[in-house]
Amino acid sequence: MKLSIIILNYNVTQWLRNCLLSIEKHVHGIDYEVIVIDNQSPDTSWKDLIMEFPTLNFIENSSNEGFAKANNKAVKTAKGEYILLLNPDTELEGNYMSEILDFAEAQENLGCLGVRFHDLHGNFLPECKRSVPDVFNSFEKLFSPFQSNQSSKKNYYRNDIAETEIAPVEVITGAFLLMKRELYLEIGGLDESYFMYGEDIDLCYTLLKKGYQNWYYGKHSILHIKGESTVKDEKYLSNFYGAMQIFIEKYYKKQSPLQYQFLKFGLKVRHFIAKLQLK
Repeated sequence: MKLSIIILNYNVTQWLRNCLLSIEKHVHGIDYEVIVIDNQSPDTSWKDLIMEFPTLNFIENSSNEGFAKANNKAVKTAKGEYILLLNPDTELEGNYMSEILDFAEAQENLGCLGVRFHDLHGNFLPECKRSVPDVFNSFEKLFSPFQSNQSSKKNYYRNDIAETEIAPVEVITGAFLLMKRELYLEIGGLDESYFMYGEDIDLCYTLLKKGYQNWYYGKHSILHIKGESTVKDEKYLSNFYGAMQIFIEKYYKKQSPLQYQFLKFGLKVRHFIAKLQLK
């Protein structure tokens, strides 16, 4: 089997259904499977999809295990040479998976690959091509209101890479992440220290450190309806900034104490501002 598409669901049945329909419509000429794993959604209506899509593999978790652990569990059951982690609030928009897989096959040291994202209004989502967080781009992102969105220089959101370009990049997002299953398992998959957020950055950075090359494939796009299963409250902020704290503790505390102190301070400032904005 060539491809295993893995979708982690939590409380977004309608978006999940649309995602599955888009796969059914657009993925042709490939031997593939779809694995849907539900992270103990309070809304159990997702189970209605089992009858609607009888050829798919549905897994029900007994608890909410978080993004990393649940995806790792699903990958272990997968049969494909490649795995595609795909968010349930996304939709494929064309029959381009064969082309993307052909590109992946042609790379000698492929790490992972992502595509271009846009929202419901057609707006480009810059998080689909990013740099590894460091003291310089984190400072810039901290003071992003003073930065030009049209800047063509290399920054956190890699504005130096055009939206429709195909180019090497450091970090892609876990909402569409393609890589070889064997390599995924070899590096240990997603780090389960992260419950939500940050695990995709960690995975991409791990691949870079091992000499692999990550790619942004901007020629093709998906719709990403961001945050439909996420309530933007203090718990969300704690998960988000907690994930960033795990990352800088893991990669900067011992290796670069000065960068670590700066990044730690920057995270505290941004977390404080974000909490104020909730009120």
